[in-house]
Amino acid sequence: MELDCGLDFEDYFPSMISSLGAEGFIGELCNGFSLLMDANKGLITFESLKMNCSLLGLEVKDDELLCMLMEGDLDGDGALNQMEFCILMFRLSPCLMDDGVSPNKFLSQSVDPMLM
Repeated sequence: MELDCGLDFEDYFPSMISSLGAEGFIGELCNGFSLLMDANKGLITFESLKMNCSLLGLEVKDDELLCMLMEGDLDGDGALNQMEFCILMFRLSPCLMDDGVSPNKFLSQSVDPMLM
């Protein structure tokens, strides 16, 4: 018996944008950010990401968590603000990137400036 250990990835972002609209979609990304962030710092930190992965039952190695943060950390502070998180989510969506959708189109007015 041969096992297929390949991962199938389905990008739900385009269908979410279709059903929620741009503003609703960004709202959902912002809700995701809020769930993962350190409430005291208003940022997704290594510690908050590690804790939330654990709460979600995900076993993620420390170096993988650090890579996730580094991938989206545009200002070099070692954490993700809301804008960095949303941009990272866009970049990780193959369908949105293939369609040439610009994160700036959605993010310019929808992200809470207090969390940037």
